[in-house]
Amino acid sequence: MKGEIFVEKRLVPVILDGYKPLREIVFESMREAILSGVLKPGERLMEIQLAEEMGVSRTPVREAIRKLELESFVVMIPRKGAYVAGVSLKDVADVFEIRSALEGLAAGLAAERITEEELELMEQALFFRVSESEMDLEQIVKSDTDFHALVYRASRNERLIQILENLREQIQRFRATSLAVPGRNKLAIEEHRMIVEALRNHDSEVAQSLAMSHIVTAENVMFEAISLKNDPDKVD
Repeated sequence: MKGEIFVEKRLVPVILDGYKPLREIVFESMREAILSGVLKPGERLMEIQLAEEMGVSRTPVREAIRKLELESFVVMIPRKGAYVAGVSLKDVADVFEIRSALEGLAAGLAAERITEEELELMEQALFFRVSESEMDLEQIVKSDTDFHALVYRASRNERLIQILENLREQIQRFRATSLAVPGRNKLAIEEHRMIVEALRNHDSEVAQSLAMSHIVTAENVMFEAISLKNDPDKVD
């Protein structure tokens, strides 16, 4: 675990939403800050500082930290406090192993159940991603996430969709690193195109195989990115 890091104000005040409790808004804001790297692995989470930055009391911040701990985004160190969790190579391998199996299952089911309207949405999304040359990394990650969500939805298996949606928060932590590797976005688009073709042909076996291969490739790229970092055991 790295030493304590005290930083200048970086989080923005939360915007109240009449449909969500404050604790949920604070939780989502902090989780996004961790996923985007604003709050970095090993950084100590100071309740007072975070509350001031977000313009809230310490109570929703404390509740958010507890929930983040349950989702493995935060670790509690006895007599020291809460820290943003690091990510080990084993964490990455475990997540991608699960993701490969589940995404393959989703694509296989989607090939049997997808509608013409859903196929059109996927092809439109691919066309936009190819034609929009000025996409920044955040837009690329969102586009990638949305494509996979379309495949999940087309599976028509609500339990599977729920599991994949829950896993998505852990996936997001790795997705930006993978897609930032030069050439990966272009390759991912081609892999998505091949998956869409299999879905349009209603070829369940090919769709499943392509989806699993897509995730394995993403994992390999992720490990390549990690290997370039100074610390071989942690994703900074």
